[in-house]
Amino acid sequence: MSNIAIIDYGMGNLYSVTKAIEYVAEPKDYIIVTSDADKIASSDKVIFPGQGAAKDCMSALQQCDLQSAIIDAASQKPFLGICMGMQVLMQMSEENDGIDCLGLYSGSVKYFGNHLTIGSGEDSYKVPHMGWNCIEQQQSHPLWKNISESSYFYFVHSYFVATENERLIAGTTNYGPTFTSVIAQDNVFAMQCHPEKSAQAGLQLLKNFIHWDGNNTVN
Repeated sequence: MSNIAIIDYGMGNLYSVTKAIEYVAEPKDYIIVTSDADKIASSDKVIFPGQGAAKDCMSALQQCDLQSAIIDAASQKPFLGICMGMQVLMQMSEENDGIDCLGLYSGSVKYFGNHLTIGSGEDSYKVPHMGWNCIEQQQSHPLWKNISESSYFYFVHSYFVATENERLIAGTTNYGPTFTSVIAQDNVFAMQCHPEKSAQAGLQLLKNFIHWDGNNTVN
């Protein structure tokens, strides 16, 4: 049995994430959506979803007094970051002339518009990056179990993670530049896409997370 906490800080598509987790979970698994730091600390696994702006996310985490709870969870137990829940694990975001983030990993969050030709022409791109795109797996990881290389996942974002720590990069995606779409280190796995909206590949990844021990095994 797994006790799974989905962090609620007022900025995430909690309904879709929760329903997807309930769909792939075992009947014995206990799933709670919570903003209570003690319940997050007592859980076996943590999911940190999010959408919107980094400034608003960091402000909401501070108001809910959840920054320490997230950092502690990411250092102790299987931890899945989704979309903004990946971005704010980095040191800073370019948004609003620079926003300090949680700083768990070296790297920053950059705006697509500064790295793309924006428009509707053949060689131009639109911001946000929205829709289906493939993730190229860059390292072997238990959460890739039964997911084909270059599987497609659903994205909605205007900013992307940039890190020079190659050991942190678990997946990349091309949208103009090739950007880091998945990071993984120890018990943490975080992705820019929305697995809860990514059909079979996304559901398989969430199922793998539920059965992941935080090391090298999916039970």
